[in-house]
Amino acid sequence: MREKIILVCSECLSRNYTTTKNKQTQKERIETQKFCPRCNKHTLHKESK
Repeated sequence: MREKIILVCSECLSRNYTTTKNKQTQKERIETQKFCPRCNKHTLHKESK
């Protein structure tokens, strides 16, 4: 079953994106490069706790 997760900017710590992931197949946390509107640039976004 897929669960909702929140992606947080690693620089300004704003919660910009929501997505889903399958917790049975993806045990580790997601890290992706996304655009942060607050920083106005592409930054690393990590899955929040």
